Amino acid sequence: MTSEDVRAKVGRLFDVKVLIVDDDQDILESFDAAFQAEGALTQLAKDGNEAVRICMDDPPDLVILDMMLPKRSGFLALEKIKGEENSPIVIMVTANEGKRHGAYAESLGVDAYLQKPVPLNKLLDTAVRLLEDEPSEPGV
Repeated sequence: MTSEDVRAKVGRLFDVKVLIVDDDQDILESFDAAFQAEGALTQLAKDGNEAVRICMDDPPDLVILDMMLPKRSGFLALEKIKGEENSPIVIMVTANEGKRHGAYAESLGVDAYLQKPVPLNKLLDTAVRLLEDEPSEPGV
């Protein structure tokens, strides 16, 4: 059975480590359920400091990051996460509609910037696309 066969059977994100960061419990739960349904291994964080700690201790493959967070903003968390070598893919989600914020997130290295409320299928499709586009390490 090929890895494509396994993914088709158990989800497009089978065995992908995903950190979901949001201070809204309802959003955390809905994103968590959606990613788990696609086979992802999820971790949850409710503030920017916790997100950075998790990324330093046990780096995920993908981070879903809210912009407005307690303790450390999504921007400051993004700057720290993307400042590391072999940083994870980061999708920032925000209810903020300002174009300046999107441009700033891009300057910090965000891989995708999505407006809330983001449809779950769009979030999942974006995650799958970014993971498929990621160049694999030499020898892997």
